[in-house]
Amino acid sequence: MRPLVLLWGCLVLPGYGALTGPKKIRGFEGGTVSLLCAYKEQLRGHQKYWCRNVGFLIDRCSATVYTRADGRESTEGRVSIRDKPWELRFNVTLRALTLEDSGDYLCGVKRLGFDVTFGVSLVVLPAFPGVHPRVTTAKRGKTKAEASLLTGTSPSEHTGATLYSGTSPHTGTPPRAGTPPYEETSPYKETSPVCPVTVRMLAPVLVLLALLLISGLCALGRCIFQWRKKVQLAKETQKNEKVHHSHSNILMCSLSLSWL
Repeated sequence: MRPLVLLWGCLVLPGYGALTGPKKIRGFEGGTVSLLCAYKEQLRGHQKYWCRNVGFLIDRCSATVYTRADGRESTEGRVSIRDKPWELRFNVTLRALTLEDSGDYLCGVKRLGFDVTFGVSLVVLPAFPGVHPRVTTAKRGKTKAEASLLTGTSPSEHTGATLYSGTSPHTGTPPRAGTPPYEETSPYKETSPVCPVTVRMLAPVLVLLALLLISGLCALGRCIFQWRKKVQLAKETQKNEKVHHSHSNILMCSLSLSWL
């Protein structure tokens, strides 16, 4: 039991708080959204990815897009991802949004054991003629959209707009000297880790409980088997004693008759 607990702690706890980002992002149908995921120094050399979370209690990825080792942007379909290890963050961009894109996603880092991830909820709003989201800011993991009426414009005509201050993740101000990249002017410097910590920490506990339950059932089954074996052996012994006693009685009767 103790080695399993130590193994669980070594695999899960080191990744706690290693990723930060927004809990919820919003976009309009036909538009584009971008988000920045900041990570700590110990995750610099690991591969990053973005995927849709299709799991229920345990995270499970679908349509995963990985970063490239050379630092160049990797694009699959309408999703682009690029790692910036010198800034300790990576950028994810989703283009030509549809209403079906709404759902839960995972921004993660591959590593031995359990990956370091956090959940991001994407909400895609229907596009209305004449309405275009000009500025959207993210603070403490929440998004707030400010929309203005622009005659003759639609979200599909401004696919370069993002959900975060700075209009584009590639045109932000450079990091200040002595300031960690994930604590600069990015809107995520005050965000808390949004990794589903409860689920990540609960899953190994459930596994341990399942192992204990299986061990208990095996021990119970073994005890029942031994008890049944003893009962069967006792019955066979009792039966043999009855047969032996019956044979003894017959022999005594035959001897008595012979003497007569």
